[in-house]
Amino acid sequence: MQDIRPDKSINIKGLVCPYTFVKSKLAIEEMAVGEVLEILLDYPEATRSIPKSMEDHGHRVLKVEKINDTDWIILVRKERE
Repeated sequence: MQDIRPDKSINIKGLVCPYTFVKSKLAIEEMAVGEVLEILLDYPEATRSIPKSMEDHGHRVLKVEKINDTDWIILVRKERE
């Protein structure tokens, strides 16, 4: 898979559920269909809950990747308004 260039990035390190999803949802709502949101986070539970919630809302999760001992990146493509 080629490198995906996010159209927008948010850093929600330090936040826990439900704030992790609320911030992610607000960010993707501001974007155009087809754009990619990069989410940087450090809350392990959110690495499962955010992708599930995004898919439940009709968006496509492109990647969930642990990038170091504490942090993950999630890439989500907005698929619908």
